[in-house]
Formats: sequence, structure tokens, C-alpha cells
Amino acid sequence: MRKVVLITGASRNMGKAEAVCEALLASYPTAEVSTVQVDVSNLKSVIWAAKELKQRFQRLDYVYLNAGIMPNPQLNVKAVLSSLFSRNVIHVFSTAEGLLTQHDRVTVDGLQEVFETNVFGHFVLIRELEPLLCYSDCPSQLIWTSSRNAKKSNFSLEDIQHRKGQEPYSSSKYATDLLNVALNRNFNQKGLYSSVVCPGTVMTNLTYGILPPFVWTLLLPIIWMLRFFANAFTLTPYNGAEALVWMFHQKPESLNPLTKYMSATTGFGNNYVTMQKMDIDEDMAQIFYQNLLELEKCVKDTFRKADCQR
Repeated sequence: MRKVVLITGASRNMGKAEAVCEALLASYPTAEVSTVQVDVSNLKSVIWAAKELKQRFQRLDYVYLNAGIMPNPQLNVKAVLSSLFSRNVIHVFSTAEGLLTQHDRVTVDGLQEVFETNVFGHFVLIRELEPLLCYSDCPSQLIWTSSRNAKKSNFSLEDIQHRKGQEPYSSSKYATDLLNVALNRNFNQKGLYSSVVCPGTVMTNLTYGILPPFVWTLLLPIIWMLRFFANAFTLTPYNGAEALVWMFHQKPESLNPLTKYMSATTGFGNNYVTMQKMDIDEDMAQIFYQNLLELEKCVKDTFRKADCQR
């Protein structure tokens, strides 16, 4: 039986998505590739997309949850310069910790954009797609794109949306790690498994847009040199996908829910997968999961009330 794979965040608009479909079909003529439009920062869009998917498919075998929005990132030049001459230079450049300032916004749902896009929108999508995912006789797998920048210190159960903080991206990625653990706890017995991966430091058009071209001209030789000292600098999307592709070939029930699976690249360009135990408290993960359930109920109740007033 052919596997059905859902990938979110594959393209940022339908025009690009259709172009990707055409390119895939040109390379793999026997494949079946289709697109569904969804904005995970808009829950009505998420619910509509889930309904469309349930009409098209009987089940989903793999769901790759790719969301890494970092709104309006600005480089902290002072932090970059100080990092170049510090003992933590490799860690800082491989995680971007402290190098970028972010300006979060509020969505049409009244939620913080980074939180809703990276975490909550995908959580609601999974909840809506449960009928396609939960088959105990043939497990399905969720694969979240996390980050080395997922820091426990940047997340708080009292402020899960990170309204008051300065590191919404890091907070959302730690929240992803928590949710991954909770999903395994609540759904493994139903045949649904969850794992987190990290693509490493990947240079894309979004990354290059953060800085002027001349700055990248100065930084790239340093970054390439750092590859000989740290495996996190995968640099290209192809290299960064190593762990995601590796996941496709594993039995979901054999993977450790407390482990992050990371793409790695040697200084000579050889790719492999490394594993890292996550700094996760399982009880904290369950509390966070319950908070998400309550928030989902609250938002959907708001939608119902608005519909009744029309």
C-alpha cells in the first residue's frame, strides 16, 4: 500500500506550491502530488484544510510539521562582534542564540503569531486530523521540525504564548518539544507516534534576507570554517533534510520521544544523524498539553458565538 505523506510549510504561497508539484512530477512521474492551501496562523484556515484533507484521504502515514516563523528578525551587531571573540562562538552561531531580535505580532485569532504558527495551529491541525492518524494496526508518525535554539529558560507555563518575552522563536520551539512528548504519552496506544528533528544551521533565501549581501560575504568564510569544528552547520537545505529523510525509514515505535534527532554535516560535506536527549519534564509537557486543549476550546467557543450572532 502506498504511503500518504503530508508536509506543512512546503511553500509560502500557492503559486510556488504548484511549481514545486510540477517539478516533483517531472522527476517522479508515477508519484501522486497535490496541494492544500492552509495558513496555520489562522485557525479557520486550519479547520478548512483539515476538512479538505479528510475528503481526499482515508489515512495519513507521515505528517511533517515544518514551521519556523521568526517575524522581522534583526541582527544584533554588537552580539555578533562579541561572539566572534568569545569561547562560545561555535554554540552561538549554530543556534543563533542572542544574535537576532524579533518583533512578534498578534493574529486575527488574537494569539501571538509565532506561537500560533509554530505550535498551536499545528496542534489544532493534528486534533482535526485524528481520524486519519489513529490506527493501532498501522502506526502513523508526526515529525516536528524543532531547533537547537529550543531553550527551557525561554519558555514559561504562565506565558505559553511568550507575550512578555523577547525570544518567541526559542520559546515556540521548546513548546514544540514539550508537545511532542505529551502527544506520545496520550496517543501511542492509539497508533500515533511523534518525534522531533533539527535540520541544523541552513542557509536559505530567508536567512540571506536578514543581512545585506556584503555582510554575508564577510561571514560565510567563517561559517564554512566552523563546519570543521561543529556538525550543526549543515548550510544547504539538502544537508538539512538528512534527519527528516532518515525518519521516514524508521519504525515510529522504535524511536525515543525524549530524543531530538539532528541533521549533521562534517567539514568535508558528509551527512549523518546525531541524537540528543532533550531537557524535558514529562509532567510539565502534560500540563502544557492540557493548556493547549483549554485554549482550543476557548477559541472554538468564540467562533461559535460569532457565528450565532450573524
